[in-house]
Amino acid sequence: MAAAVIGADDLTKRWARRALAEHAHHVLGPLWWRLQFNSGVSFSLGASSSPVAVFVSSAVLVAVVFAAARALPGWAALGWGLVVGGGVANLWDRLHSPIHQVTDFIAVGGFPVFNLADAALSAGFALLISLLLAGRRVWR
Repeated sequence: MAAAVIGADDLTKRWARRALAEHAHHVLGPLWWRLQFNSGVSFSLGASSSPVAVFVSSAVLVAVVFAAARALPGWAALGWGLVVGGGVANLWDRLHSPIHQVTDFIAVGGFPVFNLADAALSAGFALLISLLLAGRRVWR
């Protein structure tokens, strides 16, 4: 799952940087494709210097990868895969971007602009929290 998130996120960010460089595109209702670059950590929040964001993201990602390596099969593995994939994808984008910022392009109403990796991270965390609240284990 992590590899699928990383690949899909990279493709959509490449598309966004190319297709949305001139102007935003209205999709439907409150949904827009609008190119932004994020120096912060997630959902265009917490703007900080790139080295700090890289350090914090990397440290958290290492801890998450260690936890994910012990994931139980099934829903827990899916949740961990989404979290790891989203984390790696955003870190990859930040490290390979000429401006060392993450590419965001999904805008919904007044919500901060985000990307596929952010959505995967959020969905993965929501799934893991739901499993834990239901009394299920998410790792060995």
